Order: sequence, then structure tokens, then C-alpha cells
Amino acid sequence: MPSSINTGLVSGRCPSDQQSLLLQLKKTLLFNESMSTKLVTWNPSSDCCEWRGISCDIGGLNRVIGLDLSNESITGGLDDSSGLFSLQFLQSLNLSFNSFSTALPVGFANLTDLISLNLSSAGFTGQIPNDISKLTKLVSLDLSALSFPGSPALKLKKPNFATLVQNLTHLTELLLDGVNISAHGND
Repeated sequence: MPSSINTGLVSGRCPSDQQSLLLQLKKTLLFNESMSTKLVTWNPSSDCCEWRGISCDIGGLNRVIGLDLSNESITGGLDDSSGLFSLQFLQSLNLSFNSFSTALPVGFANLTDLISLNLSSAGFTGQIPNDISKLTKLVSLDLSALSFPGSPALKLKKPNFATLVQNLTHLTELLLDGVNISAHGND
């Protein structure tokens, strides 16, 4: 009898709402299936805590706390209504080395538990939204990109650098290589 109780205690499953959000995210992303090593393995009939690129907390709640979709050949956009921005327990998000080719969605501001956000060379363009400054738990923020003359890049104008980081009091790593930073006067 005790062994069946122990088995029940140690075998947790990804909460169905979290799995649904991840599957919704997968459905909205455009990616090359032949080059994908993570998204193509996401199977609705298996526990999402065992999917590639997913990390869950171990405290018995099995909430999704980490999402690594780096190098997944993702193209196109990332909608503000994406399931990604409803994964409220995310602490680590890595979307680096993809080709989103759109503006940074303001939906990132919903991920208030983020400690690490890596968007390096993810293909995002345009103004970095002021809403990034709402991610007050961030320790690491990587918005760097390889930039070439004439190619679209991220820019930091309004908000300026000071406005972006003013609330990021835990930040110990900030990478902005390739970001167009415009400053006026004594800025």
C-alpha cells in the first residue's frame, strides 16, 4: 500500500491549462519542421514537463517555469494574444536565433516572474517597448543581435536607456550589442 501512495506523490503531470497554452503557442508559430528539434516533439498525449525545451518546477505543482525555443527556425510574428504570454510562472525564456522579423510584442510585460530573457538574434525589430521595464525580477536580459548596415534592428529611443533599466534593480547582465541606442544631450 505505501508504494502506491509514494508513486502517486512522485508522479506529477503538467497542469492541463499550462499544456493547452503551450500547444496553442505551437499552433500559432511558423517553424521549419525539418529543422526543429523541440517543437516537433511536443505531443499532446504526453506530459509537457517532459517535452524538449520545457522546464517545470519540482515543488509538486509542475508549473512551466522555463521555455527554450532557441534555434527552432521560427519565422513570422509572435502575437500579443499568444499562449506564451499567459504562462504566468515562466522564470526563463529563450527565443534566441530565430527569425521573428516583427516588433517586440508588449505581451512580454505579462511575464512578471521572468528572471532571464534571451531574445538575442531572434529577428525582432523596431522600438524596444517600455513594458520590458515592468519585468522587475530580471537578472539577465539579452537583446543583442548581429546587425548589418541597412538591416532592420531593435532600437532604444523612447524609452531611452535610463527609462528601460530604472525598475530593473536585480539586473546583473544586460546585452544590447547591435541595438540602435539614440541619446540626446547628456544622456
